[in-house]
Amino acid sequence: MKDEIGIGTPPSSQFWRTRLNDLRIFLRLGCTSFGGPIAHLGYFRAELVERRGWCSEETYAELIAVAQSLPGPASSQVVFSLGLLRGGWLGGLSAWMGFTLPSALLMTCFAFAEQSLRGKTGNAVVHGLQLSAVAVVAQAILVMRKNLTPDWQRVVIALIAGVIALIGPPSFSTLLAIAVGALCGAAFLRGDSVAWLPPLDLRISHRAGMMAALVYLVLLIASAIIPKTTPGVLEVGSAFYLSGALVFGGGHVVLPLLEHAAVSRGWVTQPSFLGGYGFAQAIPGPLFTFAAFLGAAIQSGGSRVALAIDALIAIFLPGLLAMVAALSFWSRIRQSRSLQTVIPGINASVLGVLAAAFLRPVCSTAVHSALDLLVAVVGLVLLTIGKVRPWMVVLGAVLASVLASNLFWLRI
Repeated sequence: MKDEIGIGTPPSSQFWRTRLNDLRIFLRLGCTSFGGPIAHLGYFRAELVERRGWCSEETYAELIAVAQSLPGPASSQVVFSLGLLRGGWLGGLSAWMGFTLPSALLMTCFAFAEQSLRGKTGNAVVHGLQLSAVAVVAQAILVMRKNLTPDWQRVVIALIAGVIALIGPPSFSTLLAIAVGALCGAAFLRGDSVAWLPPLDLRISHRAGMMAALVYLVLLIASAIIPKTTPGVLEVGSAFYLSGALVFGGGHVVLPLLEHAAVSRGWVTQPSFLGGYGFAQAIPGPLFTFAAFLGAAIQSGGSRVALAIDALIAIFLPGLLAMVAALSFWSRIRQSRSLQTVIPGINASVLGVLAAAFLRPVCSTAVHSALDLLVAVVGLVLLTIGKVRPWMVVLGAVLASVLASNLFWLRI
């Protein structure tokens, strides 16, 4: 059976059993991937690359690099790409749905009950989740380092990329770091020192990629010209599509755009916006599901659930379309001899970008005391030496944070 997007014979019962099992895996990731987009990449690597072997470390780094170079939520684009790699079009959709659905449902429900879910314990839970993210991201960097920076040239490339990501403008520092990594790879890595690249068959046709790019541009133009005076389905969809299409780097970078889309227009109050953002830090899954909360928080007289779904789909759609368009060409040109030294340079720069994100915002947001550092280090030891599952580390960090918040003498 040819499983290229848009082409193929009717799938067998085994195909559907595999897709349902994959959906279960991605739903579990959606329920347990705490800590923000960089931590998500650590969870994906542990579950899908290390445990299940769906792709190599090098291929995984390539997917991260492509996602980081495009507008949209990088972690969601990576998990969507892993689904494509695993099972074509349906695999990609099941990956995105499984990873997104749990947090989207939680954010929508929170919009109806936000006043009753705040306080000291809630803040402690958020802090514990941030500490677990420190351990998860640190483990991913340590493991990926062995494959992505095996020689001193690629170590230097990673360091350069990390410095650029740390000191560069947040809006495009990641893209700049990856571009510099590609140039350094072409300049300093010899073809005979670069390992052979494993095949990357995403089963996306050129036609599908071109259609995705065309739809992306048409919707972008339409969203820019649609008036947004009243919060109807069309207006909300266009506002959130613009937010998703114009943000590079994903994660917290999208917040100013969402504030402009929802608060500046008077659709959502500032206190409600901040409350939803705080809750988004305490739940697993992509931060972009914050759009579901904002859609449900709009008091327009219509269905709040419908607006939540509208906002959710609109903010993710441009990033997924961009990923399909990019990968339809990337999976074919990457085997070119002229790219054999560029790709390892890109992969090394990805490690540098992840290391920079580990320092800021992951560590700078979470670690404020010696006790915080101890909790994060213990979590890292459990992951690397104890081989404990990540969700157990998350639970332990949360319990430690809640305990410390109620025993003030533990604060150091």
